[in-house]
Amino acid sequence: MRAHCFAAAIIATALTLQLHAQTATQTSSMSVATAHALLERGDVTDAIAMLEMLQKQTPKAPGIAHELGLAYYRSGKLVEAEKSFAEAMQQDPTDEESVQLRGLTLYRLGHPAEAIPYLEKIRKWTPNGNADANYVLGLCYMNAQRFDEARAAFATQYGFAPDSGAAWLLMGNMLLRANFAEMALQAGQKALAATPNLPLAHFLMGEVYLYKSDPQKALAEFNQERRINPAYAPIYDRLGDVYTQLGDYQQAQESLTRALSLDLSSTGPFIQMGKVLLKKNDPQTAAMYLEHAEKMDPGNSLTHILLGQAYRGLGKKDEARQEFESAAKISAASRPTLQSIQ
Repeated sequence: MRAHCFAAAIIATALTLQLHAQTATQTSSMSVATAHALLERGDVTDAIAMLEMLQKQTPKAPGIAHELGLAYYRSGKLVEAEKSFAEAMQQDPTDEESVQLRGLTLYRLGHPAEAIPYLEKIRKWTPNGNADANYVLGLCYMNAQRFDEARAAFATQYGFAPDSGAAWLLMGNMLLRANFAEMALQAGQKALAATPNLPLAHFLMGEVYLYKSDPQKALAEFNQERRINPAYAPIYDRLGDVYTQLGDYQQAQESLTRALSLDLSSTGPFIQMGKVLLKKNDPQTAAMYLEHAEKMDPGNSLTHILLGQAYRGLGKKDEARQEFESAAKISAASRPTLQSIQ
């Protein structure tokens, strides 16, 4: 009889513990859901506080590490986010969002080589799924100088075949942005070999030659682009820049007029036109273009410098001084300080 009562007590205790565990799990799930709702509503700080408290109470409860990683990521706490995503992946290796965001977090933390395996997993699981992951994976490959794989990743992002002219052109632009000028030039050449007369391929090569301070070769490439792509306004802006460097101010003015006829939304041609007109000793007309550029973008120090020169040429000393002071203030504000570097 005593044995029977003892067994019954053990069973009752086990049932009670199981009930408590189920209740705790249900409470945890409800709290995670509440934290997720806070996160989606933009209350990141409150969501983090709730999730950190839950993690202390039930460290291994499903979903907490994932949601904490997401909350940390959105609040810019990248070190904490990476640790949380790592824990979420230990709990569930198929958690695609944690894998992807761990890769993106590592990239943002300056560890592109470590990010590659996670971003490759996402590409394998969803080949045409996430554009951000493919783009960052391409950047990581570039950092590791795995250029063919970078081109394939960028091509996937845009839906191009990896060896197409479009893929080579895209890669060339990425390489130029990363200061791989010679490789960008080669990419432009391969783009044209794959697709002759591909729009913007000669433009890319002209940009490379401008980067290399070779205006004559840049001029040849930009003129070829103009024949292929005659309604593309930036080509005339670049031609204006090249002709200015070569000292052919009349051709520069004509090119910039064409750029402005096609597009009035960019400050570049207005500023460049002001520079050319100052070279042609026409400060009155230069001031007109530069005043328009200043209204479009008051924060451009070059515009204020050129406008100051125009006013000085017109004998407007006070206006000239104000423009030079504005340029100095803008330059000082944009200069990195020791505190900002630290």
